[in-house]
Amino acid sequence: MSHHRPGRLAAVVTTGLAIAAGVSTTAFATPDHNHRHWPEAKPTVVLVHGAWSDSSSWSGVVKRLQGDGYKVSAPAMPLRDLSSDSAYLADYLKTVKGPIVLVGHSYGGAVITNAATGNSQVKALVYVAAFAPDKGESTADLVAKFSGSHLSDDPNAPLPTALSPVPFTQADGSTGTDLYIKPDKYRDVFLSDQVNSAKAAELAATQRPITARAVGEPSGTPAWKTIPSWYLVALEDHTLPAAAERAMAARAHAHTVEVAGPHAIAVTDPQAVTHLAELAATAR
Repeated sequence: MSHHRPGRLAAVVTTGLAIAAGVSTTAFATPDHNHRHWPEAKPTVVLVHGAWSDSSSWSGVVKRLQGDGYKVSAPAMPLRDLSSDSAYLADYLKTVKGPIVLVGHSYGGAVITNAATGNSQVKALVYVAAFAPDKGESTADLVAKFSGSHLSDDPNAPLPTALSPVPFTQADGSTGTDLYIKPDKYRDVFLSDQVNSAKAAELAATQRPITARAVGEPSGTPAWKTIPSWYLVALEDHTLPAAAERAMAARAHAHTVEVAGPHAIAVTDPQAVTHLAELAATAR
């Protein structure tokens, strides 16, 4: 398999590897940006962020999709627990008219997996270095199945060592725990050292935490079993190992591409993410 550096999509997984892994090798035509031969009714692209980022992480993708004539939204996710986050997104999708391409990054992949189930408006799911859990799996389960994550350097620690817990009082008076990536770990874990220190410090300071409950909650019936899926594997991901991403993509029979980049691939290579979303949007 040949891999391009950031800024370009790698080739769709080669036939031999794909047959072994169960990954689709459907050939995609690149959208014609010069002549704009688009379907009559373009879908709305809904971008769903995950933990330790926010909707602004999609800004480069939003700009490119809007430039290509798509309606785009990037709603803020509460990151409280998987069931309520998914219900929130499912309700949000009811306000969108027409077909939808639903794109999820990281934990956002688990959210779209649940929120899109049973929604006939969602024509495609796009996973960007994202969790695509099966029923009963949590995001914590999926990280633990594969080696290579930099979230922890001590497998016996009760909490991943790169994370900082912050207790908070919940609406019912009980105590919850928010999880942040420690500022000195953020550039490595989330960005694979592929942005400068100043930019990494800015992103670390503005990260949105996720609760411990959310990462441990089992997923429901997955939408990828009934909705066509696309998957971008981030080859240099220090949060969710590329091996885990490949396995989830294969299980979902997703059209898969591989890109040399970090977990926050939408920040470092928004063109690659845009390209995949447009392939999903224009597939027939």
